[in-house]
Formats: sequence, C-alpha cells, structure tokens
Amino acid sequence: MALMINEDCTSCDACVANCPNEAISPGPERYVIDALRCTECVGAAEEPQCRLVCPSTCIVANPDWEESPDELQAKYDQLHS
Repeated sequence: MALMINEDCTSCDACVANCPNEAISPGPERYVIDALRCTECVGAAEEPQCRLVCPSTCIVANPDWEESPDELQAKYDQLHS
C-alpha cells in the first residue's frame, strides 16, 4: 500500500530527502506522495523513512493503493533497475 500525506502536513520538507524512490514532492497545498513511486520503503529500509523524520502524524496509508509486500518489492526493483 502506498502512503499519502494528509492535511496535518506542516510542509516542513523533512520527508523529501529521505525517500529512496523520490516519490515526495511539493503540492499546491502540502507535500504529496506519488503512489506509483511509493513502496513504503520496501526494498530500501525496514520501515517508511518519511514517517521516521516527520514531526507530525500526517503520513498515512493510502486506501486507494493496496499492494502486497511482493508487489511493493517488484515496484521498487522496477524503479531501481
């Protein structure tokens, strides 16, 4: 399942540099996560790196993008091949 950033985002920019898939970018109102690039850090780390550095609790599961760990790994492999 890809992650998303909700309205609690403070636009602090802490999450951007920690994303191994470059899936986070500025949006019109707050930062956004590209679900086509987000692997929840499967393939790169044990847990989502954006959540580790986020000072709020604005990074949540995206209910529109349910993926298995195997699907997330395949996406990561494709992005980094």
